[in-house]
Amino acid sequence: MGASGVTPEDIPAYSELILLTVRAVADLGRSAKAREITNRVLESLPESEQLLAVTFPGRPEGSVLTSRLQRARSYAKLIGALESPSRGVFLLTDLGQELLSVAESEGQERVRQLDREFRRNRLRKVAGPIQAADRVAEAEEELPTAAEEMTGQRTWRDALLARLHRLSSDSFEEFVLYLLRLYGLELERVGGSGDEGIDGIGIAPISAVLSSRVAVQVKRYDPHGKPVGREVVALFQRDAQTKGAERTILVTLGKFSEPARRAAIAVQAHS
Repeated sequence: MGASGVTPEDIPAYSELILLTVRAVADLGRSAKAREITNRVLESLPESEQLLAVTFPGRPEGSVLTSRLQRARSYAKLIGALESPSRGVFLLTDLGQELLSVAESEGQERVRQLDREFRRNRLRKVAGPIQAADRVAEAEEELPTAAEEMTGQRTWRDALLARLHRLSSDSFEEFVLYLLRLYGLELERVGGSGDEGIDGIGIAPISAVLSSRVAVQVKRYDPHGKPVGREVVALFQRDAQTKGAERTILVTLGKFSEPARRAAIAVQAHS
């Protein structure tokens, strides 16, 4: 029991936290680190501080709510609503998006059904791995053959750029934020499709004990089009400063003009 008189019975079961977990990943840009998910779910729970204070009998350091949130993440992955291609980083799947597209009561009932079904037969494969296999097969179709590589007709870089360029603006932005999270950044997505300012804001690790506030801007741009100019970099730097960012990351499929590169280096920005 916690100091406020809250008991474990007052804490939502892990199955009730699965949909909140899936929604947190969606809100964070369809990808998120475990700690980001936990923080977002806690923000949505009333009296979360009191709930966190409830510990297991004989384990004063073990929070019941934290344990259930961890289990909710695991089961969200096991039923196929999330996938985790890298340890500690989670992606929203098509099933997860589907669960969020219906009324909350219907989504919760569907989650309970999937959870029961999985626990009845733990050996059955769920949608997540199947989707992952489909994506691998799809990606293989996009990659150049050895013969094409040798003749110079198509390169890995050309294939990758072409595939990324075909993504929608939102999808490319989500991909970039996911990629940056794999490098250890903790980001909150801001703005959206067509946004001319900051697309992500958060913390970038510098060392084991140091970190820096960072702003991210994603501009897909045509790889063969006009280079990103100095004015774009300067405007982003100004917008980032208003948000208190110490560093900036501008990601694009296009190229940077020489004046744009000089402008980035002049203020110790990261492009």
